[in-house]
Amino acid sequence: MALPNSLNVPILRNIFHPTDFTPASEAAFAHALRVALMAQANLTILHVSSDRDTEWIEFPGVRAALERWGLLPMNSRRSDVAELGIHVKKVQAVHPDPVESVTSYLAEHATDLIVLATDQSNGGLPWLSKSVAVPVALESRQMTLFIPKGAAGFVSSHDGSISLTNILLPVASTPPGQAALQAAVRMAYRLNRPVGVFTVLHVGGEEDLPDLHYSDMPGWQWDTVIKQGDVVDVICGTAEEIKADLIVMTTEGRHGFLDALRGSHSEQVLHKAPCPLLVIPADGFMASVLEVESKSRPAS
Repeated sequence: MALPNSLNVPILRNIFHPTDFTPASEAAFAHALRVALMAQANLTILHVSSDRDTEWIEFPGVRAALERWGLLPMNSRRSDVAELGIHVKKVQAVHPDPVESVTSYLAEHATDLIVLATDQSNGGLPWLSKSVAVPVALESRQMTLFIPKGAAGFVSSHDGSISLTNILLPVASTPPGQAALQAAVRMAYRLNRPVGVFTVLHVGGEEDLPDLHYSDMPGWQWDTVIKQGDVVDVICGTAEEIKADLIVMTTEGRHGFLDALRGSHSEQVLHKAPCPLLVIPADGFMASVLEVESKSRPAS
């Protein structure tokens, strides 16, 4: 089966990267920047502090990274970044609670993908365990890519190269896993990965394996693995076993992304994942895919 034309239609228009200027955020920044380049998207970098002492020079250097990656000449100009097809905005917010500041920003600005670092030694993301004062309805086209502290991820901070050949896709009847499969194929396609393996993992009985649609992807193969055991342990163990570069999971997003993530298998995997984790609010992502597919069909 040929690849659908909709894969050529980007659904990532706005990428959001909160940073705390720590080394852990450097890897997340590299992923956000590389994905923005491939998607020709807008990239917003947000830092929240309790005062205005932060210097702009402390923000991740976009031009410096692009020069290091060989995509811009040395001593490039700010306008050169726009010529690569992306627009970068740096925002400094002053607020005593970074959680409320971040969620407030998201509530007022369209975002399709959030990229941020996690510190597993401190229980993952502190803001997942907090009471979020401002509700966040991440219900349409808002995915989150988590980069664990200490993990290089699939984008090199040094030269911007991409190492994405093994994608793990844990699936169950609920939440539906089709959105994860769609997102994985789009990720491999948009990042121009020539070869690789999609590993579909089901923890449970073979009779409970959900009925899924597997899109053909030149150079990529689909493997299905069925295992028994604790869901989270099996997922993380399999990720290490196949040397996964990325785990893609869906979560129910109808009541707000953060509420859906709390206490879910996705959040538990987040605490132990040996590689980046892409979490998809199933309903929102499938709606966006249907939207772009309808727009990409030729008029009858």
